[in-house]
Amino acid sequence: MCSKTKIMKFTGSYWDKTETIHSAETIHSARVKLALESADAVVIGAGAGLSASAGFTYSGKRFEENFPDFIKKYGFRDMYSAGFYPYKTLEEYWAYWSRYIFINRYQNAPKSVYRDLFNLVRDKDYFVLTTNVDHCFQKEGFDKQRLFYTQGDYGLWQCARPCHHKTYDNEAIVKKMIAEQENMRIPARLVPHCPVCGAPMSMNLRADHTFVEDDGWHAAAGRYQKFIHSHEGQNVLYLELDVGSNTPGIIKYPFWQMTAANPNAVYVCINYGEAECPKELEGQSICMNGDIGEVLKQI
Repeated sequence: MCSKTKIMKFTGSYWDKTETIHSAETIHSARVKLALESADAVVIGAGAGLSASAGFTYSGKRFEENFPDFIKKYGFRDMYSAGFYPYKTLEEYWAYWSRYIFINRYQNAPKSVYRDLFNLVRDKDYFVLTTNVDHCFQKEGFDKQRLFYTQGDYGLWQCARPCHHKTYDNEAIVKKMIAEQENMRIPARLVPHCPVCGAPMSMNLRADHTFVEDDGWHAAAGRYQKFIHSHEGQNVLYLELDVGSNTPGIIKYPFWQMTAANPNAVYVCINYGEAECPKELEGQSICMNGDIGEVLKQI
């Protein structure tokens, strides 16, 4: 079975459905636990839903508490879309983005989801491939040498042009921006510029062709490929966590392809509302539709 929906079709009353769902969840959790224990290697593919489950939400109370002035002035409804607003000055732009970076990169996630995940795999031979840019994996103890952040890092800046392929840590200057901003603006002297060409700096996030893949990015990509090749044909668990449909070519499709190519592999998809696998992989797959934080506690 690859979803609760399929299970429910064969039940009668509401209570039968509820009991069957709970039973299926228990069975799936046990199967995932067994797959983890027997795996020679675990490849984790993580999407934005994992951080959302950990409490890194971009709307609602968390947004309202940190950006009340921007909401009042512009009517913003969420943190993400507000980041694309064409602010008239760099002082206001970086006032917004410094807060955004600080709460999503330099604060810890409110919930223990990443810690719970780490405890499940800490004694395994694992590697993490993620589109998340909030650094939660490393903050919770995952080995930096076993992480590949494909889409960038909130903690890094780059030349906006870019005139060269290097990134820069932003923690110290971001905290200064937070401390010294007034009336939704930072002091002009804190506006970051490229040390090579003088152009404005920008976030190291994959939004278009200007994204900088620096030496660290390429080193991590190499370590990931080496890990994949070193475990070919072994008992590999591909653990996909809350990966959406925006960029399936980075995690989801490769995981399906590698599972199909290895009869000893198991594909696990845990996703709130999108837990699925191709029909051809049902015999090698475990799909659980639910909040990742709750599922991890069951496992």
